[in-house]
Amino acid sequence: MTAVPSGDTPYATPITLTALASLLESRTGQRIAPNRAWRIDTALKPLAAENGLGSIDELVGHVRGGSNPALADRIVDALLNQETSFFRDAGAIEAAAEAIASIAPGTPRIWCAGCATGQEPLSLAIAFAERGGALADLIATDVSAAAIARARAGRFTQFEIQRGLPIRRMLRWFEQDGDDWVAQAELVRRIVWRRSNLVVDAAPGGRFDAVFCRNVLFYLAPEMRTRVLDLIAGSLRPGGLLMLGAGETVIGQSGRFVPSKRFRGLYELLPAR
Repeated sequence: MTAVPSGDTPYATPITLTALASLLESRTGQRIAPNRAWRIDTALKPLAAENGLGSIDELVGHVRGGSNPALADRIVDALLNQETSFFRDAGAIEAAAEAIASIAPGTPRIWCAGCATGQEPLSLAIAFAERGGALADLIATDVSAAAIARARAGRFTQFEIQRGLPIRRMLRWFEQDGDDWVAQAELVRRIVWRRSNLVVDAAPGGRFDAVFCRNVLFYLAPEMRTRVLDLIAGSLRPGGLLMLGAGETVIGQSGRFVPSKRFRGLYELLPAR
């Protein structure tokens, strides 16, 4: 991985960049793509300053050899891409909710893997509530403890709340608290929030009707993608649905799913052989 310069000076030495890449991949399975190396500077300089350190090299020096696991956790959290928004690809979310309701009328079980700060599962909870549909379970997981804590709190900035939410939905499902907006308790209660690492942890218990794993595989090494897709396949009931990000595919990654002929943009679990 090549460092991206800031002016004439690299923001971290190649040794530090290698150490960061290794830390992130060992903890989460995610890789820092060369064209996203610039994020290291943006993500870690504030953390270095907070700890009274003058550079990212010094910051990484403080976690070498496992000497400061809490700081290592914060470094990993800072490096994760938590980009998300309410009703991201709104048409796809609404269509997926319709598809799930059609294959599992009554009380479907849904798992949102890699939920970041919670906008996606909250969007699904809203979509089902507005359809008058119940959910047996809506489980949302992410590798980041900080992200899950934020999601569980249901508190969002004005900027975050306006990304994807029309005024009608914002006023129906959120209450203003100072400069922030807080999800109504009835909405948050529909979701079970858990910290979980897709690469090393087991899937939540039971079988699901649908799994959302959007814009997660993109950051994983190929062998990790196959492992995660196998995990998801094992968590789905026969005929269950998988939704990936717009730029992701199971093709060449797993033989356990096929593009759905019934539901555009979704994948269906193949019957067991």
